[in-house]
Amino acid sequence: MAAKKAFLLRLSPEMWEELEQWAADDFRSVNGQIESILHEAIARRRRKAQPQRAEAPPSDEPAAKEGT
Repeated sequence: MAAKKAFLLRLSPEMWEELEQWAADDFRSVNGQIESILHEAIARRRRKAQPQRAEAPPSDEPAAKEGT
């Protein structure tokens, strides 16, 4: 397993309580819940940052059949 970076995070008691309840609802530890939230946020950010592919405009002509 890859080593994880430890760091200090200061939260208000109210935020801690919300995270604690949310984690319990998802059957996770608070640490696991925070990691999950961060993973989801990073995934959303990456999807948003990817350039949108330009789709080919629809053609009025039917696709050519092979062998004809």
